[in-house]
Amino acid sequence: MNATKKKPAPAPPAVSQRTLAYESFRRQILSANIRPGQFVSQRELTRLLDLPLGAIREMIPRLEAARLIVTVPKRGLQIAPVDLKLIRNAFQVRSMVEREAVRHFLRSASDEELARIEEQHRAILERANSAQPDPTLDADAQTVDWGLHDTMVDSIGNEILSEIYRVNSLHVRLIRLDAGLVRPMRIVPAMEEHLAFIAALRARDEDKAIKSISEHIERSRARVLDAMLGSNQSGSMKTRTASA
Repeated sequence: MNATKKKPAPAPPAVSQRTLAYESFRRQILSANIRPGQFVSQRELTRLLDLPLGAIREMIPRLEAARLIVTVPKRGLQIAPVDLKLIRNAFQVRSMVEREAVRHFLRSASDEELARIEEQHRAILERANSAQPDPTLDADAQTVDWGLHDTMVDSIGNEILSEIYRVNSLHVRLIRLDAGLVRPMRIVPAMEEHLAFIAALRARDEDKAIKSISEHIERSRARVLDAMLGSNQSGSMKTRTASA
């Protein structure tokens, strides 16, 4: 009897150059290699993303549609600059989406999953409160922080909404990168606010969980504004001192 030949596994769908370019651009934002307000040429993007010029040109309309990049006449491509309007809009989107996501996540997350998430946050908080140098703390804290938000939004089960949220998250990341003073001052309060929110989730208290996440988003926005205003005032003072 002839052995039945196994059919070869179907090849995975090809990923378009445009998608590769977009994901690479996204990683550059997350790793702070692209800064808000920065001007870049298409040629510079080919070097930064290590992709051909054709892929970069295909990606640009998607970035423009997401308002992550703008074309400035006679100057070229500019990464979205940060201003008060962007901060207001980005955090408003976060609040609207995450309030709805809380309701879904509270019902779908298991006790085991919530316990694991809480443990991750406590580990980051312990590291943040340590006096020891920790060069990976900021990156690890962002992974845990945004991991909770992304998981929560994905629990809704709406791919369109998840994509909108992730694009908006890139705007928030640009805001945080521009407000450099936020980074050293945000980890401990953010982890503590998350832990209060997780406690409400573990208690299956929907009203308290929604109130907690709303307060966290508002405090996060306030930290950004405080840092930006402090940075601007410091810059003005330096300018006055230099010209005195």
